[in-house]
This record gives sequence, C-alpha cells and structure tokens, in this order.
Amino acid sequence: MSQADRQKWNEKFRQNPALIAPRAPSKLLAEFIESSDFKNAKALDLACGGGRHTIYLAQKGWYVDGVDISSVALEKLADRVDLKRVKLIEADLDNFKVEDAYYDLIVMSNFLDRELIDRAKRWLKRGGYFFVETYMADEANQKKDSNPDYLLKEGELKRLLGDFEMIEYREFWNESYEKYRMRKQGILARKR
Repeated sequence: MSQADRQKWNEKFRQNPALIAPRAPSKLLAEFIESSDFKNAKALDLACGGGRHTIYLAQKGWYVDGVDISSVALEKLADRVDLKRVKLIEADLDNFKVEDAYYDLIVMSNFLDRELIDRAKRWLKRGGYFFVETYMADEANQKKDSNPDYLLKEGELKRLLGDFEMIEYREFWNESYEKYRMRKQGILARKR
C-alpha cells in the first residue's frame, strides 16, 4: 500500500462512518472464543478498521494489537477500547512486521492479502490460531464490479492455510448490515 491507499481509506471512513460503526464479531470467531479458555493471550487484528474483533477480544480478556492503515478508523476505535488491553498501530500492511512466534491468535476479516497471510504465519506461536474471513467470488454476488484479486476462489482459504490444522471452515452469505449481498469464506486453523 502507499500514501494514496492511506488517503483513500481515511476519506472512505470519513464519508461513510457506518463502515467503522460498532458491529458484532464474526460468529465463527465468537463460537471459538466462547468455547476456549485463554488467559492473558495475545492477538493481532490485521486491517482492524472499526475494530469489531479488537473490541470483542479485549472484552474477553485478550491483549490485542489492532493494525490499520487508516488514522480515521484508529482514532474512532481508540474511543471504544481499553487502551490497557489494546495497542493500536497505524501501519501499511505491505511492510508491517512483528516478532516471530509472538501471538496466540491472528485475525484478518473483510480484507484479503495472500502474501500477508503467508508472512503472518510466522508471527503465531506453535499451537496458535489463524482466523481469516473475507469475500469470495460467486455468480450470485450482488457487487459485480468487485476486483477479483480481492475475492477468494472456491476453497482457497483451505489451500492458503493448508500447512495448518483446520479447526473449522465455512462458506456463507455475509452479514445483513452490509450494503451488498456477497458470499464469504471463513476459516479457523491451528499452527502445527
């Protein structure tokens, strides 16, 4: 990404604040967290935007690093989180790096960067979890002008995380509050 991308996302969030409004967490992620017993675990929320997963995880006792390119989104999110549990990082994910084997959970939702997924695998501890949920190509999608580079192919998340133990995989229609009806894929996988 670039300065142009930063400006684009800041403007997008300024013009449409509903994009960063509070939202419920992903059902798949919430089901996993509710059934797990993590104590003082560390999570990384990549392209966190309005922070639906950052907020949720912090409320569940996680320490969360929320990363986004948009200062507008992060400023809004800062008003909604406990900054003792959450660290907000403004960064371009194209060159964002962290310590290897540091996180217990990495979350990426409504954002697709295949190369970032590959890089981020190193940032998980052994036995850590990777949760990815985003849009996929489908003939029935309402938004026909979506860039195919940012849409998953059938079963692609299984391939991207094929070196992990798959815990859960789903294909489903997106949330009702979104502007366009779109198919999504979600995966929760554990690092071996």
